[in-house]
Amino acid sequence: MSRTPCRLAALGQVSALGRTRAEVHARLCSGDASRLTLDSERVPERSLWLGEVREPLPAIPAPLARFACRNNQLALAALEPIAAEVQAAVARFGPERVGVVVGTSTSGVGDAEAAIAHRERTGVLAHEFFYDQLEFGGLARFVAEAIGARGPAYTLSTACSSGARALASARSLVASGAADSLCGLTTNGFAALSALSAGVTNPCSVNRDGLTLGEAAALFLVTGEPGGIQLLGVGDSSEAHHMSAPDPEGRGAETAMRDALADAGVAASEIAYVNLHGTGTPQNDVMEAAAVARVLGTEVPCSSTKPLVGHTLGAAGAIEAAFCWLVLAERRGGELQLPPHVWDGARDPALPAIHLVQKGEVARVDPRALVMSNSFGFGGNNCTLVLGASDSR
Repeated sequence: MSRTPCRLAALGQVSALGRTRAEVHARLCSGDASRLTLDSERVPERSLWLGEVREPLPAIPAPLARFACRNNQLALAALEPIAAEVQAAVARFGPERVGVVVGTSTSGVGDAEAAIAHRERTGVLAHEFFYDQLEFGGLARFVAEAIGARGPAYTLSTACSSGARALASARSLVASGAADSLCGLTTNGFAALSALSAGVTNPCSVNRDGLTLGEAAALFLVTGEPGGIQLLGVGDSSEAHHMSAPDPEGRGAETAMRDALADAGVAASEIAYVNLHGTGTPQNDVMEAAAVARVLGTEVPCSSTKPLVGHTLGAAGAIEAAFCWLVLAERRGGELQLPPHVWDGARDPALPAIHLVQKGEVARVDPRALVMSNSFGFGGNNCTLVLGASDSR
């Protein structure tokens, strides 16, 4: 059981909710779903709501041009707000002792799609295309070169749990993060699985009909120091029930949650809030609600934030850990402002009646605040994180 401090010392993020700490926290806790955009380009003959980042993204520096793709631009946008803290860590510990762990599931596929389309028109690949943009390892190498880190640098890709697993791996490293961008391949893939909602995802509703896709990036500076906001517990499992469907009983999800509690050394009754995986698909919600009820009971406040930013795939575990970080960082004395569960309010009677957060709801905590985040990916790749902070941070 790990008891080594793991401080999430700084956070940079970008998603459909914005980039700055203040705007993201305000929109998160108000349940602002107005940031989604309607797209009719990616899937033939379908219009889809997507959690696309609207703000202009920073350009890739010329020396790193071989990494120029939207995925890495998202990572750079998340890096910018914490650049000073990261550079201070590099100076303090030395480049060889600064590592990078990131998670992604799409890498630069969107830019590869554009390059292949260019080849179909002209017979040659676009001169701006490099394989470094497409391979999963390119994201870690890009971040490492951007910050001047020469320690271990690698990318994890375990579908929708990638970002959470990157944070789990970062308990033995210093720097960690995750990114994923929208692309036609992934969007059409989920469409082929009949997993996309006709509207906006509606988690836990009897009317739910699938997920909404999005893009995001979150980067944490992780140190082995006490205090602040800590990654206290990690639980992971690989149920291998089905390539694209979860175990209907939620046994893998339950194992991940129980193991995260045990790793953190905390009781289920101490968790003040759960950020659900909450995709809004019929299969995910029924199994996750059942697992939450068995592990934590039905009184702990829960919400899915995917109706606000979409399912950001490989970045989901990291961006939702970032939302939990914000909940803890913006603590007001003994109260946590909680992200509301945005849905139509039509509860599915087939699901256990777990406590879904309403707008304006707060959780009372004293003196320590503990929150949980669930991420469940294709192939049964499950990861649960427990974050915590004391009022003396």
